Amino acid sequence: MEVICAECPLRRLPAFQSLTGDDLAVTDRLKRGELRVEAGMPILMQGATSPQLFTVLRGQGLRTKTLPDGERQVLGFVFPGDFLGLQAAVMAEMEHSVEAATDMLLCVFDRNDLRQLYQDAPRRAFDVTWLAAMEESLLSEALATVGQLPARARVAWGLLKLLQRAEVSGLAPADEGRAAMPFRQQDLADALGLSVVHTNKMLAALRADGLATWRDGVLDVHDRAGLARAAGIPPETKRDRPLI
Repeated sequence: MEVICAECPLRRLPAFQSLTGDDLAVTDRLKRGELRVEAGMPILMQGATSPQLFTVLRGQGLRTKTLPDGERQVLGFVFPGDFLGLQAAVMAEMEHSVEAATDMLLCVFDRNDLRQLYQDAPRRAFDVTWLAAMEESLLSEALATVGQLPARARVAWGLLKLLQRAEVSGLAPADEGRAAMPFRQQDLADALGLSVVHTNKMLAALRADGLATWRDGVLDVHDRAGLARAAGIPPETKRDRPLI
């Protein structure tokens, strides 16, 4: 049975903005259905067009880019509430891929409705623009981290961001510092521009310093403030975000 937008479990989370009845009706009218994707399967493919846009209702995934030499770069981690496929809707084809790291449930929208959305529902269209700007901000922060920070700080930054994303999307309580992590340490290494061996050494160092432990699919942050200092970033500023 499909989830009605007004009863979406993500809308009950404090991180997501509340919507008027009219705005909810716009989203409900545009929703074309739901798609279930098994772990390991592609959702969007680099170089391909896609007639659909997606909001992640449940599950986690990876944004990846395949380089000319066949090497893979992880561009980001996908969590519930993320909006996928906007690049193909605007630029005709995807410049990266999205794959499921766990079984996922996606809300499906038609890319052809996007232009009409900007004409008929500017508040909802602004939310799409906000999400695109947020994704750009995350990518610029990641690029600065990979390009300028030493390995220990990179890994600390990556762990802190993963915990924050899990908390925002309702996958982890906000005050426990613990989250299930279906991603591999290789995925983290690929995201941070490190070898998996070097990443494992940095994880061991952070664990020895009492800051964080990632073991058996679970991330435990023992000292959030200390991990933030190790990453060289200020405490997170919490902002409500829209949900399409």
